[in-house]
Amino acid sequence: MPVPHLSQLGSRSPRVVALVLHGGREFGEGPVPRLALAHLRMVPFARTLARLPDMAVFLLRYRVRGWNAPALDPVQDARWALGEIHSKFPSVPVVLLGHSMGGRVAFRVADDPAVTAVCALAPWCEPADPVQQLAGRSVFIAHGKQDRVTNPRSSRDYARRAAQVTDRVDLRFVDGETHALLRKPRVWRDLVLEFALDQLAHSREG
Repeated sequence: MPVPHLSQLGSRSPRVVALVLHGGREFGEGPVPRLALAHLRMVPFARTLARLPDMAVFLLRYRVRGWNAPALDPVQDARWALGEIHSKFPSVPVVLLGHSMGGRVAFRVADDPAVTAVCALAPWCEPADPVQQLAGRSVFIAHGKQDRVTNPRSSRDYARRAAQVTDRVDLRFVDGETHALLRKPRVWRDLVLEFALDQLAHSREG
């Protein structure tokens, strides 16, 4: 039976912890290989965040590839990862960074009491997905305008619904970019850094 894998980078005495969540498929019970593209896509983001002072970063690799409703396997894995983070860094705020299905996972587990913010890149959003768990959280969504895998308009719709429960919603669109985030890597890096630095600044103010 596959098990989730959690890698830790960055500060050993953080002010903020980031949990990085990769994408996947709607259905898939096969294990996620170490060199799976969806997982590798998030490694540069994790390394970028790990270079920030006062931030620890955890990179999760799910047990299986699929969302697999109603089991929601990656949601289970993310909740397990949050438990591991809490045991190592109790009372430290957690921010979530997810791409595609990982964005959907991040939104879903934002109800964890330690989570203060969510950054979703090209997230997979469905009209029935809940938003009430985002109350009191910062929400940052970025989506490529040329994405044909997940729909930029769905991100806009989700952001509008999220704005009903939190006044901290930031929605960005990236011209000429597709789902893979490969055409403009510096733009995506800078967006993620902007999000992370803002959360670190908030933690210092607190």
